[in-house]
Amino acid sequence: MSIDVNNESGTEVDEQAILDIARYALARMRIHPLSELSVIVVDADAMEQLHIQWMDLPGPTDVMSFPMDELRPPSKDDDEPPQGLLGDIVLCPEVAAKQGAEAETQHSMDEELQLLTVHGVLHLLGYDHEEPDEKAEMFGLQAAIVDGWRGEQGLTGPSPAPTVS
Repeated sequence: MSIDVNNESGTEVDEQAILDIARYALARMRIHPLSELSVIVVDADAMEQLHIQWMDLPGPTDVMSFPMDELRPPSKDDDEPPQGLLGDIVLCPEVAAKQGAEAETQHSMDEELQLLTVHGVLHLLGYDHEEPDEKAEMFGLQAAIVDGWRGEQGLTGPSPAPTVS
């Protein structure tokens, strides 16, 4: 799996954890090991510009996903996953820090960025949360991936609750 993490935000973030949880999520979703992903960490001003340009919504947001080859997880366990460019995930640590502090189970900016990385990966794979059933599926999968990764890392305590909208 080729995953690039590029921090352009000016904020110190745990880039290794972002890389590791992205790799874990893609492996868990059975995405081809030669697929490519880019994660870009930007400041609030840059995120706001992207949010306005692509979503026509004001203010910065926490995470945006820009799919390339529209890869999807294989439908059956024995299907060979396709290889390709997954796309870009853009994260904003300023928004992540605020969301983590305001969450019901308060958590760090880095924990929120890990959650948002998985959220972004799922969006790249075609998951959405517009409808209640889609939201339940996506957020359930998101929680399972974050919990699985945290367990492999030997991290204890509750996983961050989804704060993305």
